Amino acid sequence: MEQKKDWVKDLIVYQVYPRSFQDSNGDGIGDIPGILSRLDHLSALGINALWLSPVFRSPNDDNGYDISGYREIMDEFGTMEDWDALCAECHKRGIKVIMDLVVNHSSDEHPWFLESKTSRDNPKSDYYIWRDPKNGKEPNNWASVFGGSAWEFVPERGQYYYHLFSKKQPDLNWANPALREEIFSMMEWWVKKGVDGFRVDAISYLDKPQDFPDSAEPPQPDGYSFSSSLINGRPGTHAYIRDMNRRVFSPYNVMTVGEVASKDAEELARYVNTAREEFDMAIPFVAPIVEINTWSPKKMKQDIQNDYDALKENGWWARFFSNHDKPRQVSLYGNDKEYWEVSAKMLAMLLHSLPGTPFVYQGEEIGMTNMRFPHIEDYNDPDAKNTYHQHILAGDTPDVALKEAQMISRDNARTPMQWNATENAGFTTGKPWLGINPNYTKINAENQKNDPHSIFSCYKALIALRKSSPALSRGDLEIPETGSDTLFALKRSYNGETLLSFHNFSAEPSKIPAALVPQNGEVLLSSYDREGGYTGPNLRPYESVIFRV
Repeated sequence: MEQKKDWVKDLIVYQVYPRSFQDSNGDGIGDIPGILSRLDHLSALGINALWLSPVFRSPNDDNGYDISGYREIMDEFGTMEDWDALCAECHKRGIKVIMDLVVNHSSDEHPWFLESKTSRDNPKSDYYIWRDPKNGKEPNNWASVFGGSAWEFVPERGQYYYHLFSKKQPDLNWANPALREEIFSMMEWWVKKGVDGFRVDAISYLDKPQDFPDSAEPPQPDGYSFSSSLINGRPGTHAYIRDMNRRVFSPYNVMTVGEVASKDAEELARYVNTAREEFDMAIPFVAPIVEINTWSPKKMKQDIQNDYDALKENGWWARFFSNHDKPRQVSLYGNDKEYWEVSAKMLAMLLHSLPGTPFVYQGEEIGMTNMRFPHIEDYNDPDAKNTYHQHILAGDTPDVALKEAQMISRDNARTPMQWNATENAGFTTGKPWLGINPNYTKINAENQKNDPHSIFSCYKALIALRKSSPALSRGDLEIPETGSDTLFALKRSYNGETLLSFHNFSAEPSKIPAALVPQNGEVLLSSYDREGGYTGPNLRPYESVIFRV
């Protein structure tokens, strides 16, 4: 597991979704001064890297993932001076700053696109992907991720532009060297301002087949077909990432994370194998509906093994169960009702026992849960709205369509942070941009910060353990056989230190096999600490225990 940038192994990353973290001015929208005001919370937790979801200028068609100004700050979030103050205060506290960068596409309100669409012969004409109509219609049958065609007609040019996502997110043309240099120069500018790393969004789609063939995938109810198999992970995309590495990542020694769509661990490894000089680690993107319908403890255990085998000799892992694109982890993988607290702790203990860099998504450290809004109009997420629309087109009732949208909506992870039991959970004095989960009076940071047995305290203990234990930050991984798909055993070893952990991924009790029970092991942490801790060898529902042996 050799890696040139060894300091990456010591990071514990906290992801902030700025719109939902803390509002400082009463407009109902989280902002940069709000983040600055809550740094004590992050310092108390013990994290040492802050990943900011996009804060660039944006019209917010997709909550900042549609950038109209790469060197400007979104008005709703504050000013560049606010960002400078946040960066300086983070560095003062030993916290690295990681920016979320979107360069597969821009906003249709970006100056590049406004110029590109004016004619076929302007200087920015091929900064985007334009094609002539085919038989008076779209160039092919490709679907946008958010529904409808992936092509939008512009009368000024008499052509269509391509957009994998919303029609307000036209894809950038990475085949154009001038466009690539604009991107690299912008990234370099941010690094010189103090950025320590980049999480790069939707990076596996940069290279497109120039003939744009029709997709053979079955059409969606609206008649268009997904094209990911035709555009995902093409050799040209890897070449562009290596260019990015040579131009920016390596010269400035920044930490890098790519968000990639990959079908297996081997494909993911192509982005992060150290010898390939692309990313330090990668976040695999799985559509929420796919994950909800296909995940199981057995599959998760096998995925952990496969991921480890793919990179153990020459790479590194980004470890996470939650982010802004996924349902809340305790609602998806745990039990957010009768076993809410212990299952939230179990998930934390499992994740932080794995090799790689752990990522904590805002709110998971207090066990925030999914939110089911009563009406589709209450949702902000375009993916949820498209899911609802496709189900209606397919003939489902509004009730069925709403349930499907509720289940997969990214708004589950985007409801405002629950700070305390006061009105609006302490997030804002105004009207919040998105509804707040009504369980905030029970689940909030204020309730947990001084409780030694809270989920927050469990995260603090895990992060402190990871910082003090080379076996967790550097160790090899062994997954002993337990005879059960729902009982995980993880053994981490490094330079004479061995940690052994067990995790019961079930609402039923599970027994640790006698051959694996540590005879003289020291219990470091238990998800049942509120109930007195580990009593074994029978593990209670969703019980986790970590031993030093």
